[in-house]
Amino acid sequence: MWFLWTLGWISLVIQFAFASLALASGLYYLAELVEEFTSAAARIIRVLIFIVFGVFVGFLLFEDFPLPMTLCGMGAQLAHLYVMQTFPYFRVSSPAFISTLFFVIVNHYIAFSHFSNNFYPFVQVMAYFTLCMWMVPFSFFVSLSANDLILPTQAEKSTLLGQDADNDVVSNYFKKRGKKYGLLQFFNSAKDAVFPQRIKKTF
Repeated sequence: MWFLWTLGWISLVIQFAFASLALASGLYYLAELVEEFTSAAARIIRVLIFIVFGVFVGFLLFEDFPLPMTLCGMGAQLAHLYVMQTFPYFRVSSPAFISTLFFVIVNHYIAFSHFSNNFYPFVQVMAYFTLCMWMVPFSFFVSLSANDLILPTQAEKSTLLGQDADNDVVSNYFKKRGKKYGLLQFFNSAKDAVFPQRIKKTF
């Protein structure tokens, strides 16, 4: 009995490792796609935002969800559209980005409160969280590495000129960029740490 129980836990660890590897590979592929096709990614994310907004309209018409829950969900999608104005460039201190973080926290609190006080099947709860709460923020998370290779935008121009008016915008942009941060850069660093590349000797 104990032998089979031990094998069950070992297989569970192996399955978790394979699932994590598959998830990391999928995220890496998505990050590369977003970095390669930034304009197409922006259009897809906008379509996702409108779809989620339509889902909240459906909740308003066909379900008996609390009104603050539905209105906050709609407000979150409007905040996401506001963030898309500078896509793929994200400024963490901007009011649009701060408002999206605010709506993420508030919507999760309202949703957890509603679903803990009212019984819904697990599939419906996961459908709400996946489609209405996580899909658009996850697409923003995957798109964080898309601004590594773009030229400076009009949103950055005033900031760069305000810091150093003697240099032109492009050279100042590449000087001020510093270290890259994003999902793709994280996976590349992890790959270099786990599998260091061998230096070929040339004679």
